[in-house]
Amino acid sequence: MILEVADIRAPEGASAEFEAAIRLGLENVLSTADGFVSYRLLAGLESPDRYLLLITWQTIEHHTIGFRNSSLYDDWSSIVRPQFASAPQVEHFTAVLDSGSEAGAPAPES
Repeated sequence: MILEVADIRAPEGASAEFEAAIRLGLENVLSTADGFVSYRLLAGLESPDRYLLLITWQTIEHHTIGFRNSSLYDDWSSIVRPQFASAPQVEHFTAVLDSGSEAGAPAPES
């Protein structure tokens, strides 16, 4: 599994609109993509207009090739991009340690 982490800024004071657009895009578009596993949206406490969108994909290719080269990406972008204060910072991660695995053992490769 691969974790996509998007660090996103909502326009100041527009958190409700931002969250509604992200929810719409996630539930109606992104969650239908091949290789999509799950999502989680976190809101900043110290920076209330800052969000972390965590999306789990089966493989990095499901995100970077399959989703980004599909019409779903265009649909997703048309819903969420108007709600971004600036371009999000996006990176991908893989687990090297996981509290859900055997004590002290690295997480298994997916």
